[in-house]
Amino acid sequence: MDTVVLENISKSYIKDAPPALENVSFSVKKGELFGLIGPDGAGKSTIFRILTTLLLSDAGKATVAGYDVVKDFHQIRSCVGYMPGKFSLYQDLTVEENLNFFATLFGTTIAENYALIKDIYEQIAPFKDRRAGKLSGGMKQKLALSCALVHRPEVLFLDEPTTGVDAVSRQEFWDMLKRLKNEGITIVVSTPYMDEASLCERIALIQTGHILSIDTPDNIVAAYPGKLYALRSPKVHLLLPDTRSYEGIRQCYAAGEKLHVAFQEDGKDHPAQLLTYLKNKGHQTVDIKEIRPDIEDCFIEKLSNPK
Repeated sequence: MDTVVLENISKSYIKDAPPALENVSFSVKKGELFGLIGPDGAGKSTIFRILTTLLLSDAGKATVAGYDVVKDFHQIRSCVGYMPGKFSLYQDLTVEENLNFFATLFGTTIAENYALIKDIYEQIAPFKDRRAGKLSGGMKQKLALSCALVHRPEVLFLDEPTTGVDAVSRQEFWDMLKRLKNEGITIVVSTPYMDEASLCERIALIQTGHILSIDTPDNIVAAYPGKLYALRSPKVHLLLPDTRSYEGIRQCYAAGEKLHVAFQEDGKDHPAQLLTYLKNKGHQTVDIKEIRPDIEDCFIEKLSNPK
């Protein structure tokens, strides 16, 4: 059974400008951990605002937990938890006061659903009398998640929850999501971090309001066309323009201290011919090795070849 369904959702903010969303369709199964993966401006937050009844779409329809986002907005607001990308709790209230406030809004108490937030709340309990605005980024994140869960929602929407927090807090957050999934909660999370895609069961790659691909992370990687290679050189920044000028190159882009390269046609001679070409350009210390694509490589490939 699908808990979240979008059908041909479109949304424009400015007349005659490219739409924020255009004919977006996907569904999320009950109890699934689903990821929206894309950079800033891709349309992720707009999707979340539509699904949480904060924004009306221009076209299409959507349902959450079987409720229509337009007709049944009261029911949806009662059964979902929403953690926006920007910390939006009351910064002058303490940790405990924020939690009590949101529990009261939903007609419940912290004690009633404490078992659900126990593992998260225990990490911030030592700071329960501290004002929320004085918490660290990771602690604000845990408090916001606790407030989104205090009424035990059926569906949890998390909009870029790990942006701006340290690596340890990011890992702890994803560990918490796995435990919440085991409680039967459907989780829809967005992130610009491609490395977090593999932590989801299924993902949708999104850019400029269009869905590029929807599948499991493994299937998206397996569908990468052809072979991918990594080029290394002591002066990799000088290597980029010359590599791109090679006639048989389909893709060439920087990836950390390497260049990732894909050829227009796979063949045994391409890597050797490229090395020879680069040596003739003055690059004497270059190494090339075939590698396994990751989600970021697949995303770049989909941008260049959306069909």
